Amino acid sequence: MNYGRRVTECRMCQSHRLHNFLDLGFAPPSDALLTSEEMQEPEVFFPLQVQQCRDCGLTQTAYAVDPAVMYGEKYKYESSITQTGMAHFFKMAASIVETCRVKPGSLVIDVGSNVGVLLEGFKRTGMKVLGIDPAPRIVKIANARGIETWQEFMRPEVARRIVREKGPAQVVTCTNVFAHVDDKSGLIEALDALLGPGGVFVIEVPYLVDLVENLEYDTIYHEHLEYMSLKPLVLFFGRHGFEVCDVERHEIHGKSIRVVVARKGERPVGPAVAALLALEEERGIYRPEVLEKFARDVAESAFRLRSLLNDLRRQGKRVVGISAPAKGNTILNYCKIGPELVQYMTEKSVIKQGSFTPGMHIPIVGDERLLEDKPDYGIVFAWNFAEEIMKNNRAFAEQGGRFIIPIPTPRIL
Repeated sequence: MNYGRRVTECRMCQSHRLHNFLDLGFAPPSDALLTSEEMQEPEVFFPLQVQQCRDCGLTQTAYAVDPAVMYGEKYKYESSITQTGMAHFFKMAASIVETCRVKPGSLVIDVGSNVGVLLEGFKRTGMKVLGIDPAPRIVKIANARGIETWQEFMRPEVARRIVREKGPAQVVTCTNVFAHVDDKSGLIEALDALLGPGGVFVIEVPYLVDLVENLEYDTIYHEHLEYMSLKPLVLFFGRHGFEVCDVERHEIHGKSIRVVVARKGERPVGPAVAALLALEEERGIYRPEVLEKFARDVAESAFRLRSLLNDLRRQGKRVVGISAPAKGNTILNYCKIGPELVQYMTEKSVIKQGSFTPGMHIPIVGDERLLEDKPDYGIVFAWNFAEEIMKNNRAFAEQGGRFIIPIPTPRIL
């Protein structure tokens, strides 16, 4: 079986001048939750290392896992689980329609559309919508919600089929998915076939500046092939007849950037593009010494978290996880935290309940277990939604439970 490939050149500019700066050891794909039967079978781990291109500045994992391994039946991420997330996507849809002046009835395509939350937002603004997602379980949920979704990877032939059956798109979105795509040339070819005149491609991704400055190392896992900043995007799209027209910073997912791309000359380039490029140079995210310091700080943060959990265990305290996001599995596997330190993970997502975390094999149970079992501490692994999660679990705190936030350095609230 082909599990993936070692990455020896930059995915965007094909340079071989790659600086390896972070090694998080070996880990399975973060979304590959296990059933009780699979717990008795072999589990495949892959190297989780990060490198940066010295020519264009793209930051990427040094090993690309085959997407068929990552996005099959085991893939159970649902984008609609938090109210915060839903509100963000509905607001995003309305903002794109307004700022890009998209006419009612235009076709909007979401690549990696998950259960269709963003497309639901576009539908509310009067757009025609279509989702493209490779995960069969997720596609079934999306279609049941009334969001037409095709179980496909976005490839040129899929794009041409969409145009034949639906017509060209005025908006193509890619939220937290663009960095998952290994075949960038295929995506560009698909985009060129799919976008009508004046159409826009909108990407939203976690931002490398914030990842480095806020020590968000848990954002790094195999499903995320790249860690985006603006400079490599400007250079990449420029080589393919497109240009970055606008960029905005948003608070979602530990802070992200939303990037608007169009064919060259079809839309004006806003001043925010030059401003963010200048910010990246100022913060030094393309300097090896800044990246090396980040790697040292990651190791220190991980050491502190494991030390805290060991101290609590020695005191006889019981610790569980509150939320079981993919990013939490980077922390668990890198810090070597298993059921001896975190007894179980609670989850609102029904399709995750009854599973076990990949690598460390911590059981995932329903949220109600938190109040029934009354543990002493709960680690909020989905710390980017900590405010909402802690509010939803106020009863846990009222009965004496305390929250632990693991990023950027572990702290007890």
